[in-house]
Amino acid sequence: MKKSRLFSALTLLALLAGLLAGTAHAADTGLGSGSAILDEMDVAATAAILVDPDTDEILYEQSAHEKRYPASITKVMTCLLTLEAVDRGELTLEQVVTASENLYTGIGENASTADIKAGEQVRIIDLLYAALIPSANEACNILAEAVSGDVAAFVELMNTRAAELGMEGTHFANAHGYHDDDHYTTAYDIYLMCKEAMKHETFRTIVGSLNYTMPATNMHAEPRIVRSTNALISNFRYIGYLYEYATGIKTGSTPEAGYCLAASATKNGRNLISVVMGCEREEGATGSQGYTYFSESSRLLEWGFDNFSTQVMLDSSKRDIPEVEVTLGRQPSVTLMPEGEISALLPNDVSQENFEYQYTIDTPSVEAPVEAGEELGRITVSFNGREYGILPLVATSSVEIDPFLYYLDRVGKFFGSPIVRVLLVVLLAALVGLVVHRMLRGDRRGRGRSRAYSGGSRYTGSRRRR
Repeated sequence: MKKSRLFSALTLLALLAGLLAGTAHAADTGLGSGSAILDEMDVAATAAILVDPDTDEILYEQSAHEKRYPASITKVMTCLLTLEAVDRGELTLEQVVTASENLYTGIGENASTADIKAGEQVRIIDLLYAALIPSANEACNILAEAVSGDVAAFVELMNTRAAELGMEGTHFANAHGYHDDDHYTTAYDIYLMCKEAMKHETFRTIVGSLNYTMPATNMHAEPRIVRSTNALISNFRYIGYLYEYATGIKTGSTPEAGYCLAASATKNGRNLISVVMGCEREEGATGSQGYTYFSESSRLLEWGFDNFSTQVMLDSSKRDIPEVEVTLGRQPSVTLMPEGEISALLPNDVSQENFEYQYTIDTPSVEAPVEAGEELGRITVSFNGREYGILPLVATSSVEIDPFLYYLDRVGKFFGSPIVRVLLVVLLAALVGLVVHRMLRGDRRGRGRSRAYSGGSRYTGSRRRR
């Protein structure tokens, strides 16, 4: 019997553990969103995000605000700051700068380079290509010195610009991304940085290039060809990952960061930016196989293009909204409707039944007259825990004032006024006082007449004798 009870208890514990494990998995994967498209998506990365840069709508996120090491994706910020210096007229793309003895500061062994040497004279445009295409670390230090005078000042500028872009989970410690424990960011912050960089035509041209020929310099007699590290763009390094809609952006990898990729793509006029961080190469893979940061990025981008469309979440057609009571009007209430429209890029398998609406009515009743279109509240629409926007709630029709009810109300309010009440009390007291006064006065006069009559009837003369 005891063994049977023990077995039953252990079985129950096992079932509970399985249930709890299932619940934790459901929370991690976002089950219960109302969309099978969202619920079934999972990316083999420690952090990931997919965003429409034209609307800032997030289609997918996974630990997107957790701090991670960015590796060479850092170079996006370095090149962004350089292009902004060009826009300000502080540099030109054709300007030639000389690499200092500090060009390899903070760069360890086996780091990617473009073989730029101390004393070499290189154009700004060539350094930008070198930094973004083959991910040359030394090119970033040279750009940093060209923009700010020294690397330390440039790193301060990187952090200042990151704060301006809203990159709240980011701190830069160098200009190239070689590992430093104090050099970190998030998938969402990388999106913000890449979105800003992609506004520059020169940046878009560079990150979308398969290769680039750097001209001869004072230390390289022959031109150099540098080739993209992004296998979604180029199959020079790895074969089998080309994605026909890819337009950029930047790879990054260190033992601490894992494999990372910020990718952009355009399909049928739509733009998407994805970020995957902390990917691992498939165990036992050889050659070009198993680089999941490329395969997961293209899968995530294609998933976004295929499974999302713009839907109207809220407009004036919505009618199941609480009415507002109207006082002194020819009708007792007025109906409301949203003014405007809220649209969003949403999974194709969701509809209005999946949206949540929250109403805020300014007051439970309003006094007539009410004008059609008059704002009386607001309505918020959300999906899967995210708020998509707020619209004003306006009256669908006018409500005229009822004259009879209006005058009754005004009379009631007049006599209900504290001042009027005080005056009425004073007036009533005066009337009462007057009545009492007259009553008392009349009583005194009555007593006076009674005394005079009594004195006149007393006989005082003598009788006449007979």
